[in-house]
Amino acid sequence: MGEVKKEYQTLLEEISNPDLISDWEKGDEPRSSSRFAGARVGNESKDSSSRFAGARVGNESKDSSSRFAGARVFEELIKRKNFLEKIIEKEKELKEISDNIEENKAILRAGEDPELVSLAEGEISQLQEKRKSLKKELEKLLKEGTNKNQSIESAIVEIRAGAGGEEAALFAADLFKMYSKYAVLQGWQQKVLDSHLTEIGGYREIVFELKNGDVFSKMKYEAGIHRVQRIPTTEKSGRIHTSTASVAVLPKPKATEIKISPSDLKVDVYKSSGPGGQYVNKRMTAVRITHLPSGLVVASQTERNLLQNKENAMSILSARLFEKKETEEEAKIAGKRRSQIGKAERAEKIRTYNFPQDRLTDHRIKKSFHNVKSIMSGKLEPIIEALKKKA
Repeated sequence: MGEVKKEYQTLLEEISNPDLISDWEKGDEPRSSSRFAGARVGNESKDSSSRFAGARVGNESKDSSSRFAGARVFEELIKRKNFLEKIIEKEKELKEISDNIEENKAILRAGEDPELVSLAEGEISQLQEKRKSLKKELEKLLKEGTNKNQSIESAIVEIRAGAGGEEAALFAADLFKMYSKYAVLQGWQQKVLDSHLTEIGGYREIVFELKNGDVFSKMKYEAGIHRVQRIPTTEKSGRIHTSTASVAVLPKPKATEIKISPSDLKVDVYKSSGPGGQYVNKRMTAVRITHLPSGLVVASQTERNLLQNKENAMSILSARLFEKKETEEEAKIAGKRRSQIGKAERAEKIRTYNFPQDRLTDHRIKKSFHNVKSIMSGKLEPIIEALKKKA
């Protein structure tokens, strides 16, 4: 309960921030000013004055988006505050009942008035039942508050080609297609945040976000080293090759869980690279962000817009910082990072895809599945369910 009360006090301090309250109050205001500003642009002559009017629209749009982002943060804080208050109230009620039980026990020990003793006995029985029920309710709330994996609806997935050259990059692309199809079957939404495509259609690296569902509770089982055994399309003599790709699955934190100060960031802008169309190597739209305190470096170049690439890079950075924070907290609690199904180290070989034998083997549960083609088309659910049962 000490941690709950400490978090509650911290939330009260954050919620009392005047800027945050101001953003929340303005978040409900209609954005009529932007519309009128847009009208001004349309009516003004196409000279320098219209450019300045356009600048006003851009600034108003940025201010508006900033206000609405602040409003969302405030609302998340309020939700968490209300939830913590439920826990604190339950604990307070539980203490009052325990105190009443002790008072009635004191009456029994005194034994001065038979009528009072009889009343005390009946009340103790009722209070003990109520205390038992309240304890269960409190335990449920505490579990709900700490079971983060169940409430995480978004995850950042990173796939990187490992050993095997071009074939490893092609395998990484196949894994991405498999997860994309699985996401469609699950009704999730997907957004590519960064990618590095090879000349023959493989991926040296691809980073994407999955959201709108129980994403992390299922995708966390995919973290680790995936190995493939097959005859590559690039192989002319028919030899079977073994290649690998690594998969990292990071929970995407909410705005209230990770705070990044702009002063802690170094932002570099450069031209996009790799296979592509007319936009590659032509415009400064790619972004590289270095988080100075941790040394973490992230990048994004998938979008044609600089601002969108920056938002994508910030999403990746937030997820990596959140994972780092979670890992450090786990290390403090357990003394070392626990190894179990669902929290696979990135260096752990978790699965082999043997195409010639039409067999997929998950090494964590020592179980094989057949019809690799069907699995690669997104039908992962039987494997996920088998891993859940063994977790």
